[in-house]
Amino acid sequence: MGKKSSFFKKIRISYNAPVTLTFALTAVLIMVLNALLKGTLIPAFFTVPGGAGSSAPFNIHVPLDYLRLVLHIFGHADWNHLVSNLSFILLLGPVIEERYGSPVLALMMLVTSLVTGVLNACFSPLPMLGSSDIAFMMILLTSFTSISKNEIPLSFILILILYVGRELFARPSDQNIATLAHIAGGLCGSMFAFLAMPKAASRKNGTAQKKQDDRNKSSDEGCSRTVKNKPAPEEDDSTVVGSIEL
Repeated sequence: MGKKSSFFKKIRISYNAPVTLTFALTAVLIMVLNALLKGTLIPAFFTVPGGAGSSAPFNIHVPLDYLRLVLHIFGHADWNHLVSNLSFILLLGPVIEERYGSPVLALMMLVTSLVTGVLNACFSPLPMLGSSDIAFMMILLTSFTSISKNEIPLSFILILILYVGRELFARPSDQNIATLAHIAGGLCGSMFAFLAMPKAASRKNGTAQKKQDDRNKSSDEGCSRTVKNKPAPEEDDSTVVGSIEL
């Protein structure tokens, strides 16, 4: 009994991916508050306006519209929409956050949401909400498990074709789930994968090369110290040829 209690005492819940978990908890909290406020919170603060032909166009004179360009990733149409996106984000986010770091992932999400929001406000006839762009960005980032200068993973190509094709040929009733968001998020993910991964790899290779150079340097210094500390042979004026001493 004592062993079982000590075993459970050692188990603790860790906040292993702060950016991913904070994002997910915030999105859930906003959905709860939106339900308590009878569906008025998300349309007012967490929905990107559409373009000039939209029923709710973007207004350059309203400061809140600029915030909504980024905040739309926290709002969702319903619980199914939220769960669908969070299932990808919670699965892939910790892996990406460990690989790139929390600040870089937060920057990726910010840029992706801003790019998607601006495109929707400029070209889309419909308002947009949801984190579909973030989920798609993470899908493409995760597919880049091994990037080299002359190599593109086949998994990336297949995912790109499947998801972009699905969005392009979606039924008209599905267009409000942000066709533009998926494509723009995927492009941002591809850009981050190409830009960030080589730098991370170069730092890793540079660190490994530095360690190897340090080991070689230490080895050379050890050899030189051994040679330096080795007593020099006593000088002899005699000349030796073979075994005959003259």
